[in-house]
Amino acid sequence: MDSRSVTFVGGGPRAAMVLERITANYPDDAAPLTVHVVEPFEPGAGRIWRYDQSPLLKLNSMAQDITMFTDASVECEGPAREGPTLLEWCHAVIAGEITDHRITDPEIMHQVRELGPESFPTRQLQSIYLGWFYRRTAELAADNVRVKTHRGMVTSVTESANGHVVELDSGDTIATDAVVYTVGHTDSMGSNTQLTRERTAGARGGFYAPPAYTNDVDYSAVRPGDRVIVTGMGLAFIDLMVLLYEGRGGHFETLGERVDGQPREGIRDGGPLSYVACGQEPQLYVGSRRGVPYHSKITSVLSVDSEPLQFITPEIVTRLLEQHSTLNFHEHLWPLINQELGYHVYRELIVGHPERARMSWEEFAPAYRAAHWGSNELHQLVRKAIPDSRYRVDLASIDRPFDDMFFEDTQQVQDALVRYIERDLTLRTHPDHSETQALFLALLRTYMEIGRLVPLEHLDDESQRLVPGWWHGFFSFVDSGPPAHRLQELLALHRAGFITFLGPDLEITTAHPDAPEGTPAFRARSRAGGADVSANSWIEARLPAPTVVSSADPALHQVHSSGAGVEQNFETEDGATVSTGKLVVESTGHVVDRAGDVRPTVFAAGHFTSAWNVGAFARPNSNSAPFRQCDGLARTVLTALGLPVVPAT
Repeated sequence: MDSRSVTFVGGGPRAAMVLERITANYPDDAAPLTVHVVEPFEPGAGRIWRYDQSPLLKLNSMAQDITMFTDASVECEGPAREGPTLLEWCHAVIAGEITDHRITDPEIMHQVRELGPESFPTRQLQSIYLGWFYRRTAELAADNVRVKTHRGMVTSVTESANGHVVELDSGDTIATDAVVYTVGHTDSMGSNTQLTRERTAGARGGFYAPPAYTNDVDYSAVRPGDRVIVTGMGLAFIDLMVLLYEGRGGHFETLGERVDGQPREGIRDGGPLSYVACGQEPQLYVGSRRGVPYHSKITSVLSVDSEPLQFITPEIVTRLLEQHSTLNFHEHLWPLINQELGYHVYRELIVGHPERARMSWEEFAPAYRAAHWGSNELHQLVRKAIPDSRYRVDLASIDRPFDDMFFEDTQQVQDALVRYIERDLTLRTHPDHSETQALFLALLRTYMEIGRLVPLEHLDDESQRLVPGWWHGFFSFVDSGPPAHRLQELLALHRAGFITFLGPDLEITTAHPDAPEGTPAFRARSRAGGADVSANSWIEARLPAPTVVSSADPALHQVHSSGAGVEQNFETEDGATVSTGKLVVESTGHVVDRAGDVRPTVFAAGHFTSAWNVGAFARPNSNSAPFRQCDGLARTVLTALGLPVVPAT
C-alpha cells in the first residue's frame, strides 16, 4: 500500500488535538501514514503554553474544567477516547501511574499535590500536561501511523509535482501530501507608528511596548517609580500586573494579617488583600475601551439544574437561514442571544431565589417564551417578575458599564472603579448570587452553539467582521476573565498607590519628535473625563491583532506573499476595504488562495483563521466545540488524502 503524509505547521495544543483525532479516526489496517509536526517550542504546549515562563502566571480556568480528551459527550463522527482531565492527571501522577521528567522538580510536584478542583493551575503545570498528551498520542498511535517531531520553524511551503515541500529554518525539507497550519498566536511586524512611539519614548528615557504576549516582553527598562500608561485591562494586563509587582519581589497579605509588623495567626484565605512593596514598583496608569477589567471567574453554583437552550436551537436557526439569504448578527442573532441569556438568569432567580421574584416560574416561563425581545410586553413581564432592576439582564450595560457617566476628576474615576470591581467580586464569588453562574453558563453554551449552527459564510460582511471582533470580545470579557484573587490583588495595588485607573475610551497622543525638551512622550485622556496623565512610557497590554499580511511568522507571511492564501477583506458601503487580518478558510478548514480557489490539501485551524474561534481545549463532558471542530478537521484531512476513516459513530 502507498504511504501518505501530512505536516503540521505549528505544534501547540490545537495541532495536538487534531493529531489525536487523526489517530482515532484512522483505521488500523489502512495504508501507512506519516504525520510530521514542526514546532520550535515543546510539541503539545507550543509557544503560549511553554514551560519556560514565570511560575507566577496562571490559567484562567479551574483544574476541573481542563481536558484534552474527546469524551463521550462530544457529538462528532469519530470515536471518543477517554483520558484524564488535568486534575485527574495530577491524581495519577501522585499515585505513580504517570511519570514525566519535569515532575521531579520539587516546586512542580508541590503544585501537583496542592491542586484542587477549583484551583487555577500555573501555565507551567499546564505545559507539562499538554506535552504529556502529545507524547501519549504519538506513542499510542497504531502501527500504521508514524508521528515525526521536528524542533524548528517552518519558513515556507511550496507546491511540488507530488504535493508540497515544507522548508524549515534549519534548511531541512519535508516532502508531504497535505499541510495543516496550526501556528497559534503570532506576532506582527512592527508598524511605522509603533516604531515612532518606540523612538519617542527612548529619546526621553522611557519605554514603549506594542501589543505582544506579555511573558515574551522584557520589562527591565521599566524602572522603579517610572510612570507608565497602560492600555488594556484584559488577561494580558493581569499578566503584566503579576510580573511587574509580585514578579519583582512584592507580595500580598490578607488585610489584618500582621500585628505590629508580625504575622498574625488564624487568618483565613480570601478577602481583601494588602500589598507589601519590594521597592522595585513602577506607577501604572491603566485604562481601556471599557475602562474596567474583565469579569472575574465565578465560584458560586447553580441553585437549580440548568435547562437546554431555548432560543439558539437548530430549529430556530434553520428557520432563520431559510428565511434570509444572509444573517445580520445584530438583527437576527442578538435578539435571540439576549432572550436566551435572560431566560436562564431569570429561571435561576425565580426558582433558586424566589424571594427576589414576584411571579412563579410556571407563570413566567411560557409568557417569556412567547414574547419578542425588545417588545413592551417582554419589558413589562420582566419588570413585574423581577422588581429589583439590579437583577435584570441588560447586556448593553454589562458591555459598556460607564457609557452614561462623566467624571469630574480623577478621584471620581478611582471611586467608580473600586465600587465596580468590588461589586463584581461580590456577584461572582458570593453563594447568594448564583444568577451570575447562570449567565456565565448560558453565554458559554450560546457562544459555542452559534458557532456550530451558523456557518460564517451565511453571515453578511458586517457580521463576519463583528463575530471575531466585538462578539468574541464580549464573550471573553464576561466569561474568560481572571481568577477572583487577581482582582483582589489589583485592588490591593490600587490601595497601595501603585495603580491609578484612567477610565474608558482612552485617547493616547504621542509627542512630536521635535517637541521641546521635557515634553512627555505620551498623554492619556479619557473621553469620560477625569483622567489626563502624561508619561514617557506606554505599554499596550494586549495580544497583537491577527494579521496575515504583516505576520512575523515566516510561514504565515509566506502564505500571503505567494498567493497561496489570502487575508479576509470586506468592502464597506462607502467603497473602503476593511480587513479582519485573518486567513480565509472554508468551514471545512480548507485554505482559499488569492484567486478564490479552495486548496484541496492545505488546511488551517485556529484564531488566525476566518473560521469560528472555539479555543484550543475545554471543559470535560460538555460536548465541547474545540473537540467537534478538531474531529471534523481530522476526518476531512484523511479524506482529502484519499484515505479511509473509521465509520461514523
